[in-house]
Amino acid sequence: MRGVWLARCVHTSTELFSFSYTKLGAVLFSPKARTPASWLSKMASSNSGDKSAAEAMDSKDDFIKVKEGSATILFPNSNEVFYNPVQELNRDLTVAVLNQFSKKYREEQEEKKKKQEAKRLKREAAQGVKNTDKSQETDKKVPGLRILEALSASGLRSVRYWKEVEGIDQILANDFSAAAVENIKRNLEYNGIDPSSEVIPNQGDAAMYMHMHHASNEEVPFNVVDLDPYGSAAPFLDSAVQCVADSGLLCVTCTDMAVLAGNHAEACYAKYGCIPLKAKYCHEAALRIILASIATHAARYKRYIVPIISCSIDFYIRVFVRVYTSAAEVKKTSSKMGMVYHCMGCGAFNIQPLFKTVQEGNNAKFKAAQGPPVSQTCEHCNKGFHVGGPLWIDRLHDFDFVKNLQSNIKSNADKYGQYDRLMGLVSVVAEELPDSPLYYTTGGLCSIVHCSQPSFVQLRSAFLHAGYKVSISHANQNSLKTDAPASFVWDVMRSWVKLNPVKRKSETSPGFVILEKESSCEINFDPHPDVNPQSRALGIKRFPDNPPNWGPKSKAKKTKRTD
Repeated sequence: MRGVWLARCVHTSTELFSFSYTKLGAVLFSPKARTPASWLSKMASSNSGDKSAAEAMDSKDDFIKVKEGSATILFPNSNEVFYNPVQELNRDLTVAVLNQFSKKYREEQEEKKKKQEAKRLKREAAQGVKNTDKSQETDKKVPGLRILEALSASGLRSVRYWKEVEGIDQILANDFSAAAVENIKRNLEYNGIDPSSEVIPNQGDAAMYMHMHHASNEEVPFNVVDLDPYGSAAPFLDSAVQCVADSGLLCVTCTDMAVLAGNHAEACYAKYGCIPLKAKYCHEAALRIILASIATHAARYKRYIVPIISCSIDFYIRVFVRVYTSAAEVKKTSSKMGMVYHCMGCGAFNIQPLFKTVQEGNNAKFKAAQGPPVSQTCEHCNKGFHVGGPLWIDRLHDFDFVKNLQSNIKSNADKYGQYDRLMGLVSVVAEELPDSPLYYTTGGLCSIVHCSQPSFVQLRSAFLHAGYKVSISHANQNSLKTDAPASFVWDVMRSWVKLNPVKRKSETSPGFVILEKESSCEINFDPHPDVNPQSRALGIKRFPDNPPNWGPKSKAKKTKRTD
């Protein structure tokens, strides 16, 4: 049962890897499918009729042509340049976020210039200086975005950004591989993009390049830094938080979900400075681990982060955070981190912030929090606890940004090849509870007390009737995110078991101990008027099926660097 649960809960667990490679072996690893050419061709034929990354593809002697969004990319037949068509959703999401960020960033800069002009006029008036005409200084056009794609591979992202995102002045597409840089140049030329001024290819070590182009040393720093590595982004985070401009955007992908989701706790601690837990909420916890790691790196340089949208997608996570500089705000970072006490029996969890903020007059004081929030054994099932963290326990998303993003995606549906999945993802994110870290799952709760599952409407209604908030998480379609305490969660399950009796198990099992206790309140399972979230009421495809050939792709061949 444990192996089955892990396979369902952790997409990249050992069990699922074994399953995936067995199932896909005939397509991806057969003697006839060792090159990207045959692999992509098979994927294209299996996707016939669907709008996907490989919907337009022509095989030539040396290259394969792949159309995605507004870009058409040439890939060599040899596996020298990494490309995974399954991550088209990742790229669509990034294009949408960059368009929204570009608009917001421009508005902020224009507002900043107006305030500066107002201060100047006020100062000159106080000094008795004549109002000289300096309006032309404020009428100057706000500079566009300067983007660094630190790990560019084929250059696909850079080409799409240049063609699909408004307000970009320049992109630098970097890669360590000489073969990849040659491919970037070829693709820029093929797409009619100037490699000398518009999208500039560069061969170099990503971390070293970002260290050498520290934001404070650049006349025009990078407003956006995009990290999309093969595996973990941990080696690049320290340099990235220094490279991105003040109030700029840092985009990070991590595909090492087996590490982040708790299969290799020691590796997670080594990479991210956090102990993960094997739990039903592992995919949201993965997001909070990477955010905690980014925030910790940034704090060393008097910088702090504000996540605008954080997503667990398929076999990877993708986070977008804004990075600001402020010695005062950095002090608040410690109160946004916390430890998780996870019951080994029933799965109830409690969060312990590392610090608490105490307001003394106009000043905020930061003091060590008092704890732990639990006793040595769980009050519900009498089992012990595992301790994980520290995690990011503040908000995962800027919900005003997400709502505007949702509207923008809807009005540009034809621009996104993965529109259905993208719209479903953002719609669920927009409905998540903002201040309730982690979640339960319906199946997980029912497995503890060995009962049948209540319906979506029945379970949500029980919480809403009691005055609590409830939502699902985009990370799990069977999730239950709520501000109700664990005691009420188990009251709901006790009441459900009374309506749907079950055979009691061993007297020492967590379920038996929980059911032996009496409920502290009456539970109403009748449908609540607000039980259906808007995304469900509108019939949006919130959790579409995975695309064909779903999963990570093998790493590109290593090539010797030529200096």
